[in-house]
Amino acid sequence: MTSEQRRDPLKDDLLTPENAAFLLIDYQPIQVNSINSMNRSQMVKNVSYAIRLMQAFKIPIILSTVNVKTHKNPDTIPQLKTLMPDVPSYDRTTINAWEDEEFYAAVKKTGRKKLIIAALWTEACLTFPAMDALREGFDVYPVVDAVGGTTKTAHDAALRRVENAGAQPTSIPQLACELQRDWNRASTVADFSDVLTDFGAFLHFS
Repeated sequence: MTSEQRRDPLKDDLLTPENAAFLLIDYQPIQVNSINSMNRSQMVKNVSYAIRLMQAFKIPIILSTVNVKTHKNPDTIPQLKTLMPDVPSYDRTTINAWEDEEFYAAVKKTGRKKLIIAALWTEACLTFPAMDALREGFDVYPVVDAVGGTTKTAHDAALRRVENAGAQPTSIPQLACELQRDWNRASTVADFSDVLTDFGAFLHFS
């Protein structure tokens, strides 16, 4: 039971806390309430688990909204916003966050080439920045159980489109295990276990 020496976390082909950034785009009331591809309440819970994982592994979070400053949309829903009190939010008018200069600069500033993405809707605000990031040489990981579309058809088609372009779909349990990787990395085991227990992947039996 001897773990191999840890790979270089910056050069690892898998996701690591050191090579990834998390893009969280448009989890606002109007967008959340228009999701019809999965249960909305579960989706919000799943996004919260993703946020908790990012915080546990100290992965930078790039948060963005659309049309808050123009007063056309409310801000990020409180259930998520309260989890990130110190995370700046980049408000846009562009549907494609990649076309917003401040958002794009924030992504580039992280220096990370692997982008974990959760965005609403799958068919727009996830697809467009994912496609642009892929064209620029980033690796893109949509969190499939934390995103949604206006219909299941639209959501599924969007995931096929980005996957065909080179994106690598992931899920909450896969993301957690990929970041943790080894039970001997004790500093994050408690948070890792808590998230997967809350998600329902780990069940306690008395």
